[in-house]
Amino acid sequence: MGWIGDTVDSVKSTQIRQLLTQAVSLGNVLSTIKVVWGILVGNRGMIVTSALIIWKGLMCVTGSESPVVVVLSGSMEPGFKRGDILFLHMSKDPIRAGEIVVFNIDGREIPIVHRVIKVHERQDTGEVDVLTKGDNNYGDDRLLYAQGQLYLQRHHIMGRAVGFLPYVGWVTIIMTEKPIIKYILIGALGLLVITSKD
Repeated sequence: MGWIGDTVDSVKSTQIRQLLTQAVSLGNVLSTIKVVWGILVGNRGMIVTSALIIWKGLMCVTGSESPVVVVLSGSMEPGFKRGDILFLHMSKDPIRAGEIVVFNIDGREIPIVHRVIKVHERQDTGEVDVLTKGDNNYGDDRLLYAQGQLYLQRHHIMGRAVGFLPYVGWVTIIMTEKPIIKYILIGALGLLVITSKD
C-alpha cells in the first residue's frame, strides 16, 4: 500500500487543492463582478445625484426653471447660432424691449429663444404683455403663440439670456437627432468604467 496509497493521497490532495484554487478563483471573479457592478451603479448614482443637485442649485440661484438651454434653430442668427448654450436668469426686474428671452408656449414642449420687440403694460392690472421676434425671422412670433394669443405674459417667460457658450450644445443636438450616437457613447463610457483600474 505504500506507493499506491501515496499516489491516491497525492491525487486527493491535488484535487482538493485544485478545488480550493478554483473556489478561490471563482470567489475572486464574483468579487470582481461585485466591485465592477458597485462602481457602475455607484458612479452612475453619484453622477446623477450630483447633476440634480447642481441643476437645482442653479435653479435657485438664477430664479429660472431652466437655467441652461440649447439654441435649436437659426432664428437668432447672427447673434446666437444653432448649438450655442445660453445661460438664463430670471429676476423681478421688468422685461424690456431688446432683451433676449426664453419662453414656453402653451401646448409646446420645446422652449423658444427670441428677442423682445415690444412691451405693453396694461393700465388696469399693471401686468406686462410681451411681443417677441427671432432676429433672423421676417415677422413677429404671433404665429408661434397659442391660437388667439397676441402677447406673452410673464408666466410664459423662463428667463433672460445673460451669457452663452458657442457650439457646445451640438452634443445635445446630435444625440437627440441621432440616437445611435447616444447609445454608442453610453456603451463606450460603460466599457471605460468596466476596464479602468482604480
